[in-house]
Amino acid sequence: MAKLYGVGVGPGDPELLTLKAARLLKEAPVIAYPAPMEGQGLARSIVGDLIPAGRTEIPLRMEMSLNRDSANAAYDAGAIEIARHLDEGRDVAVLCEGDPLLFGSFIYLLERLGENYSVQVVPGIASPMASAAASLMPLATQDEAVLLVPATRSEEELERLIVSCETICLFKVGRHLEKIRRVLMKSNRLHKARYVERASQAEERVLTLDQAIEKGGIYFAMVLVGP
Repeated sequence: MAKLYGVGVGPGDPELLTLKAARLLKEAPVIAYPAPMEGQGLARSIVGDLIPAGRTEIPLRMEMSLNRDSANAAYDAGAIEIARHLDEGRDVAVLCEGDPLLFGSFIYLLERLGENYSVQVVPGIASPMASAAASLMPLATQDEAVLLVPATRSEEELERLIVSCETICLFKVGRHLEKIRRVLMKSNRLHKARYVERASQAEERVLTLDQAIEKGGIYFAMVLVGP
């Protein structure tokens, strides 16, 4: 029986790819990945040198916006095409930035195909680990707790949540830096925050939150807050 693989390709540095992921990408006859309406997208660019010529590729093209209609349509169409290859006996490897099951795009294909096909997930290095490495900030020691939370949550929710953990990993921060600063100022933790963009990539930057606000945030970034 053909298998559907969700392959985590890490945060951007191709050398952070696992050996298992590299092997599967060389072996899988069909490669699928999320992509913008034009171009190949980050996940495909990370592993481009590992994909042999002649492989069938399925770019899941969608508008990169808050409107989910385009993304849902892309996953619906992609699931149909992926299912056809699986039914015909061909394994399909789906590329996913970071880890497939941590805010990963593969989750949406798993929801559509997981009940009917054999699935294996290959973990990848996720952005909190890459950002911690870039900023030399330990995520946890001994019995400390770590909070993973999108900055898209309301200001009141963020205020309530961050008091419960020693370390905070804030995702999806690009448009929410001012809100994050207000929340951290109220909890007297602004000086503990580091903004990391494009962790592990050539354009990697580690900034204070004030520096990030002055520069402007981007999509491929997160904020870590230490204890």
